This record gives sequence, C-alpha cells and structure tokens, in this order.
Amino acid sequence: MNKPLLLSLATITMLGTSLNADSMFDRFNAMELEMDKLKQEVATLKSEKKLTQQDDESELSDETEAIASDADDSEEEAEEEEDEKMNVEEEIEEIYENLSDLNKATSGNHLKLSVDYRFTLENLQYKMADGSTQSNDAFMTNRFWLNMNWAATKNLSFTGQLAYNKAFGARSGAQGNPANGFDTFDWIANENAYDDTLRIRAAYFLYRNDTFFETDVPWTFSIGRRPSTNGHLINLRDDDPEASPMGHSINVEFDGLSSKFNFENVIGVDGMYIKLCAGRGMSNAAPKFNSAPYAQVDSANSSIDLLGIIFRPYSDGQYSVSTQYYFANNLIDMDMVNGGMKTVGGIHSFTGNILINGIGNEINDFLDDTIFFASGAISITDPNESGGGMLGSTESQTGYSAWIGVQTPSLISEDGRMGFEYNKGSAYWRSITYGEDTNIGSKVAARGDAYEAYFTEYLVDDILSLQLRYTYIDYKYTGSNGFFGSTSGKSQLISNLNSPQVVDTAQDIRFYLRYKY
Repeated sequence: MNKPLLLSLATITMLGTSLNADSMFDRFNAMELEMDKLKQEVATLKSEKKLTQQDDESELSDETEAIASDADDSEEEAEEEEDEKMNVEEEIEEIYENLSDLNKATSGNHLKLSVDYRFTLENLQYKMADGSTQSNDAFMTNRFWLNMNWAATKNLSFTGQLAYNKAFGARSGAQGNPANGFDTFDWIANENAYDDTLRIRAAYFLYRNDTFFETDVPWTFSIGRRPSTNGHLINLRDDDPEASPMGHSINVEFDGLSSKFNFENVIGVDGMYIKLCAGRGMSNAAPKFNSAPYAQVDSANSSIDLLGIIFRPYSDGQYSVSTQYYFANNLIDMDMVNGGMKTVGGIHSFTGNILINGIGNEINDFLDDTIFFASGAISITDPNESGGGMLGSTESQTGYSAWIGVQTPSLISEDGRMGFEYNKGSAYWRSITYGEDTNIGSKVAARGDAYEAYFTEYLVDDILSLQLRYTYIDYKYTGSNGFFGSTSGKSQLISNLNSPQVVDTAQDIRFYLRYKY
C-alpha cells in the first residue's frame, strides 16, 4: 500500500464517519478508532516487510556477487519504501493526536443542529348546527423547528428544540373573544398557528445505561420539557419519528420526567419494556412580586399533575402490542361566574393498540411495505364535588374511542407513502390531544366519526417533501375540543341543537412543503 492510497483511505474514512455518525461525540470516537486501525495496519505491513527482508538476506548468502548486487539495489528500494511508510505513520499519528486534542478541547460540548421548516396551505370548511357555514379558503402558515443535540458522554445527552408556528403576516381575530386567551396555552404553545415568537418546545437531558443495579436491564432517565406530541400512531400521517405517548389519548406539550426499563434480555420477550411517566400541566404558584413569591394560592386552580405507565409486552419489528394508562388530576374548565379557570376533577385513561409493519410473510413487495394498526381507548371521569361536574354530568362517565388505519407505498416512488384512517368516539369520550396537528380540531378527540386520507411524497432525497391531506369530522355530540368541565366540554346531541356556535361537520384540505436537514 503506497502513501497516496493510505492517506486517501484515512481521508475517506474520516469524511464518511463525519457524515454518518449520530453525534459529534460519536464522530470523534469513530475517527479515533479508525486512526488506531490505520496504525495497526502500518505496523503489520512493517512486520511483514521485515520478515521478507530476513528471508531475502538468507538467500543472498548462496547467490553470486552479481545477483547480490541486484539484491542490494532492491534492498535500497525497499528501504526507501519503508521510509515512506514510516513518514505516513508519522502523519497518521499527527492526525490522531490532533483529533484527540480537539476532542478534549471541546470539553464534551459536542453539538449537532438540524432544521425543520414547513409551509402549509389549508382550506378549512365548517357547517354549523343551524345550517350556516364558516370557512377559510386559503389559510397559510409557517412552522419552524430548530433541533439541538449534545452528547457529553455515551451515557448522557441533552436534546432541545426551539419552535414557532405562525399564520402568514399578522393574524386578526374576533376582539374580546374569550377563546383568544387560549392561543398560547402552555399545552399547545407551539402547535397553535399564532405569532413569530420563538418558544421552547423541548428541553431535556437523557441518561442511559445498559445495566440497572447490576442486572441485565437497559434503562433510561429523563427530565425536562417533554417531547410528548406526535406520539405512537399519530406520527405516521405526520411523517415524524414517534414520541413516547400514545397519540390516541395524549398529545400535548408538558413538563415532566420519565424512566424506561427494557426487559427483553431478562424475560426473553422481544421488545418488552415499561416506561414510567409523570408531568405537571399547570402549577399553582403566586406571582413573583407577591408577598410570598410562588407560594400556593388557595383561590387559584390546584396544580394539574399526571402519572402514567406505558407497557409494551411484545414487539419483534413486524408485530407490536402496546398499552398505556394515566391519571390526570385537577383538570380545568372555564369559570363563567368568576372568570378564569376552575378545577373540575380528574380522568383515568386506558389505551391499547396493535401495529403490523408488513402484512403477511413476503407475499409481495407492496404488502411487505404496508403498515396496519388498530387502537382502542377508554376515558373515565372523576368529578369533584365543587367543580360543577365533568363533560356535562356530575356523575362519573365512561367514554370510548376506536381508531384504525393503514399506510401503504405511494405507487409513485420508493419512498412515498399514502394512508387512510378512521376514528369513532362516544358521547363522553375525552382525550388530552389539543396539540394534534389538525387545525380544525383533534380528530382523535371527536365525539362522532372522523375520516382521513393523506399522500406524502419526497421530492429531493429525504430533505424536501410534500403532503396532501384530507380530514373530515362528523360530530355527533358537542364538546369534542373543549376542556374537561360542563362549560366547554359538555356533551349534547348536536341533532337536537340549532346553534350558529356549534360545529356539526368540519373538513380540512391541507397541502404542505417541508424541508428537513
């Protein structure tokens, strides 16, 4: 191996590592490993050459002087080649030292940035309970995410995401409408198309380890502003990696912690894990310049807390079963008497789904690349005595929801996808899915029937994509997108009403262009 070839190999190796590694920490380590391999290669070549020279010297002792003379010339060439290789080794050693110094100089601050920009054009149509209509024929939005990742060590990392989501220009609206105050509500601060304020959508650290107290249980711990939107199943149509929660029953931003334990190695069941979650959706705390700053206030709403567990009993890559339970306490509704919000009670939520990633066993390429899922969910209200009831009832009520969907290849390209989904919710169904990326309201929260079809196609590699999506919701009961009490969340049969303020059906035709890199 000559000098140019060896240096080219080193250069290509480092460039390839830099382009493909998941983090700067991985990049530095990978490059150092490659340098070690190259050093070992040079040492091996030197050793082999030395053995060859020893054999040649033994043979030369029995040869003629002329042949010996030729051998001397050959030996001189070999020594020159050896000097070249030693120079190459020195250059590789210098590169290796520089990489090590660079790694140490960064003090573990290995940063990776990526951007996600999306332009959306939507046609929104509503039919009200009295037969009147409302619409927006061309609602345009900009959505921008700036993703940041730091890996201090192989066990500890940090993830952050800054975001804004705004209508084109300045958005007007009905002045004095109480609903205006919820535009920047903490649960939907980055999912609502409002203004160009850059907000924190996610900020958390993640610790991971392959053992838990010397047991063969890989585990993680994380705390911060959670990546809790676009969870399981809902992420398919949104063309995003799945977040932890099941999008059927929870899809909001919140602050909290989680810890995941993988039992696949211990129990021997593919993909089995348990994830414990806790969060706070609202804090009862006095203002900064109160006499007792940030103390709890008796007249204010109690803190909203959520505790949950996600259990996946099985997943082998093709077939997956997942379950989720959570209890959210001190949930709220609008207080029409005193103004502001009031605490009304809690909700128990149970969700289970199955996902099949590839239909059958190599029947054909189309079915191999088809995804099917089915999900069911139950919500049970737990109203308190002083809140005036939940969802229009002072008694505990149980709601049900079903969701099925299929996603297939687009038939136009290798990477494109198209999907079809159907949701159905009962009169007292309640999810916490205000952050769902559907501007006419959460389709999985619908008390009625929802239909959706979408087509996603990549235009430039996996960087630039487009999507065309149609969502239609036929509400049977009121309160699908309200809060949890009997004011905004009250369940009434829409066919018995004649109100211009109650939506009977809603549809959203959406087109977007999206850049991710």
